[in-house]
This record gives sequence, C-alpha cells and structure tokens, in this order.
Amino acid sequence: MKTEHVDGRDHGKVMLYALSTCGWCAKTKQLLTDLGIAFDYLYVDKVGPDEQKAVVEEVEKYNPALSFPTVVIGDRTIVGFREDELRKALA
Repeated sequence: MKTEHVDGRDHGKVMLYALSTCGWCAKTKQLLTDLGIAFDYLYVDKVGPDEQKAVVEEVEKYNPALSFPTVVIGDRTIVGFREDELRKALA
C-alpha cells in the first residue's frame, strides 16, 4: 500500500484515509494542508484490487463503519469532517 505524503510540521503520525470522489475528504485534506501539518493519505478507492482487502481491514481497525474521511492522529481516530476536533487534536 503506497501512501502519499504532504510535508509540514510534525505532529507525530497523522494518516488520512479518504475517497478520491468525496467532498468531505477533500475538505479534510485541505484543512490539514492549510494547518501546515505533515501527514500521509491514501485514496482507498484508488488502491489496486490485490491490496483492497488489506486496506479495508486496516481502515476498519480504526473505523468499523468504514466511512470517510477517517483521520488517525497517534492513537486517536476522527471520523468525518470535524474541523474543530481536528484543530484541537493538532493544536
């Protein structure tokens, strides 16, 4: 599974699981970028068929509902576009 990286300030491991067609995912990615946070992201719908099962299982560990966006910040998971929660977690 190949993730993409966005450079910025280090706040530990920040991972965004998203769908390329999801507006809320795009807003979450843009917020993280605007905040200047270093993070990795993966468009789950762009993963090849041979990796799909492993990626889905990974996301389900953090978010059993398998909804997007799913942001993992250290040991905390934020599901959906939750601007206030994201700002607070990354302050």
